[in-house]
Amino acid sequence: MAIGKSVRDHGGDASADGATGIKADGQMDGSSYNPLGNPGMEHWQATYVSKDGIEDRGNVFFAAVEMTRMPMIITDPRQPDNPIVFANGAFLDLTGYAEGQILGRNCRFLQGADTDRDTVAEIRHGIEEHRAVAVDILNYKADGTPFWNGLFMGPVFDKDGELLYYFASQLDITDKFNQHQSSIQAQKMEAIGALTAGLAHDFNNLLHVATGNLELATRQLHGSNSAIDALERSRGALDKATRLTQKLLTFARKQNLHPKLVSLNQVVLGLADMLGPTLPKSITLRLDLGTNLPQCQVDADHLDSALLNLVKNAREAMPDGGAITIATREFTGTAPAKLLANGAHPCVEVAIQDSGPGMADEVVRRATEPFFTTKGPGTGLGLAMVHGFAEQSQGKLHIASTLGKGTTVTLRFPSAPASPPAPAADKAAAGAAEASDNAPAEVERSRWRSKRLLVVDDNADILMLTTEFLQALGYQVKAVESADAALAYLARGEQVDLMFTDIVMPGGMSGIALAQAVARDYPQVKLLAATGYMDQLPEQGDLGTPLDIIPKPFRFDMLGEKIRQLL
Repeated sequence: MAIGKSVRDHGGDASADGATGIKADGQMDGSSYNPLGNPGMEHWQATYVSKDGIEDRGNVFFAAVEMTRMPMIITDPRQPDNPIVFANGAFLDLTGYAEGQILGRNCRFLQGADTDRDTVAEIRHGIEEHRAVAVDILNYKADGTPFWNGLFMGPVFDKDGELLYYFASQLDITDKFNQHQSSIQAQKMEAIGALTAGLAHDFNNLLHVATGNLELATRQLHGSNSAIDALERSRGALDKATRLTQKLLTFARKQNLHPKLVSLNQVVLGLADMLGPTLPKSITLRLDLGTNLPQCQVDADHLDSALLNLVKNAREAMPDGGAITIATREFTGTAPAKLLANGAHPCVEVAIQDSGPGMADEVVRRATEPFFTTKGPGTGLGLAMVHGFAEQSQGKLHIASTLGKGTTVTLRFPSAPASPPAPAADKAAAGAAEASDNAPAEVERSRWRSKRLLVVDDNADILMLTTEFLQALGYQVKAVESADAALAYLARGEQVDLMFTDIVMPGGMSGIALAQAVARDYPQVKLLAATGYMDQLPEQGDLGTPLDIIPKPFRFDMLGEKIRQLL
């Protein structure tokens, strides 16, 4: 709005002895949080007054300004540096300053080290152009506490269009801003997780083909030690790639977990026995274990891996030495929902605390992002993997860190009641299975030759490898590339003792749907499935029959052993 134009030039309605203004008419003034919940039509973006001065404070409008909880100030752009000439009590409450500390000063005293310079420039340009501005800006209170300020400021003119004042309202939007940022971060992580899972699944199939061929080639080589050594080195490299893929899948919460009842105290004690000799003498390991903790249901191997990862991070944060404390306790009272495992009550937790230098807020915020690292070379997947494991286990990971005071990383899981002792019948069945496993090899092989297997996988290379391996063990194998082909084969009345299927088969019926159909229509057929991640799996009860699953890529020895157990 230019100087020299009157209110009538801008479509307003001037009054001889009052004030009027330019309505917003639904136009948003910048990107600030809007307390109206809509763009607004009736509020003013600019004001015209018939009388200059702010000395008349004996009317109801001044009383309203002082009574409102909305912080407000007025500045005078006609004076050098556009100083504050009025501030209501709510502004003093918001900022923590006394009136004598702010009158006569430019508003820039609210800015600090992390205030965005572009936002400040936007405010400055708005003042230079005599127009309204609405922005979200990081300001600082008198005690140094930062807060996000939803700032609106607009010009006040006299009836001839001369600029008299700037009016500004503030709103502490810190909580809403943080919620918005958390929502954006969550969407970002979900998108990264979906992309990661897809890539890892495809990579798993490639690894499966490579490791399977190496395993078959090693079996077929006799007497060539150098060739076998070369193949073993290749398999070692592929094993490392497989572990990296598993980390990606854990971050994406699609790892093949095997939860069971676990005592956190027993896990920590076992971990301490292993860690003691490996930590440098400059680092002290302390245990602070709660008593009578209930068990939780998690994958014990992945929990060990997660805790080792956290201890490793704590050790690397203290190159000059310090203390690592591993603590366990139970949550029995109320706590903020974000700190609990999916709002469950009660929870058990294990925390790794170090006495290192701590982390800045920005580092804490990004710590669980995949590939984010502050340690130079490395994958940056450690905390991402731990976070994914916690979420997939119905738990939570929480990081608390203060610069100069260290970091505490806490894993929280829903507590679970202890399972009852196994019935005698189950023990007898387990003993029978063990006796079967110890049967003479010749008898076992003769039994497998009469078994017919149906193998289903949409990847032709994996299908061929699996078929060759199972035929080498003596099984009769029918290989098909789709669920529809598998059902058509069964519909012809062909004998099938066990069906082994991939779970993720794009473009048609999934392995889960296939297993459900076979369990319903051919209950005599044993079921075995393979997958690289778990989000495609229903609860076991939903199938109507147990579905055994092995992770991909799998070793053929493991596949052969699992099939023998099922048959």
